[in-house]
Amino acid sequence: MSMAHVLQALLVVLVWGVNFVVIRWGLNEVPPFLLAAARFALVVFPAIFFIKKPNVPWRWLIIYGWFNSFGQFAFLFWAMKVGMPAGLASVVHQAQVFFTLIFSVLILQQRTQLAQWLGLVIAVVGLSLIAYGKSAGSAVGMQMTTAGLVLNLLGAASWAVGNVVVSAMRRAGIQAEPLGLVIWSSLVPIVPFLLISGLFERSVYPNWHALSWHSVVSALYLAWGATLLGYGLWSHLLSQHEPNQVAPFTLLVPVVGLLTAWLVLGERLNVWQYWGSACLLLGLMVNVFGRRAWQYWVRRHAGVS
Repeated sequence: MSMAHVLQALLVVLVWGVNFVVIRWGLNEVPPFLLAAARFALVVFPAIFFIKKPNVPWRWLIIYGWFNSFGQFAFLFWAMKVGMPAGLASVVHQAQVFFTLIFSVLILQQRTQLAQWLGLVIAVVGLSLIAYGKSAGSAVGMQMTTAGLVLNLLGAASWAVGNVVVSAMRRAGIQAEPLGLVIWSSLVPIVPFLLISGLFERSVYPNWHALSWHSVVSALYLAWGATLLGYGLWSHLLSQHEPNQVAPFTLLVPVVGLLTAWLVLGERLNVWQYWGSACLLLGLMVNVFGRRAWQYWVRRHAGVS
């Protein structure tokens, strides 16, 4: 990769890592489903007038939008509202990698590698430590609840289903331009989010005249920064390089999320959450690099240069 493309990948990592603190800012004043509706409305308009609909049947757009947009962010925003700290949310949300592995095997009968299952085992240990950390005493700014953790995992699982839908489309011979897929599928969750918000959140709607700049910036950032800029650059990088060159950069997203939450919100992990996060990140690294590392070790010890 050229230095320009490396810098673009790092910009995406920064944008997506900071995203979790921005969500926390928005949720301080705006209820989760209303904030999600605003996010996707701003993603769709006015971008939909400039990005043409991808060559994807509507049934696929609806399925993808339901899981990748509605399910993922309904659970994630709800989790952070009821007790999932921003920093830990950025770590736990990466469990989508392992849910994708499991769903790909169950639904698509994809072949897997031993390193992927080893990474999954390590990640499960990490999640167990994070869960135990809730009852072992929370550190500053890290008041995690069981509901928050479970909802966070459900959001990751919904994201994983969205990934499997993309794989299924590819198997069916449907090639969708990624940014167009994101924008047009974002039409799907707007009405469901507004309906749920109107039914359950009307009593806690904010006083619009008293909203701080945090809430406005949050909605704009989530739509134009994390979604349009982030996915736009990511799509460009994937069009220029092999996925295995680009994907490892996402390992840095939870690192940025933890650092940003510490610097901006004062969140600090307790010892169990620290080791749990480290195990989850190690599991991700084994999943991404494990097979290549094993092959390199075999070649070295076999005397092959």
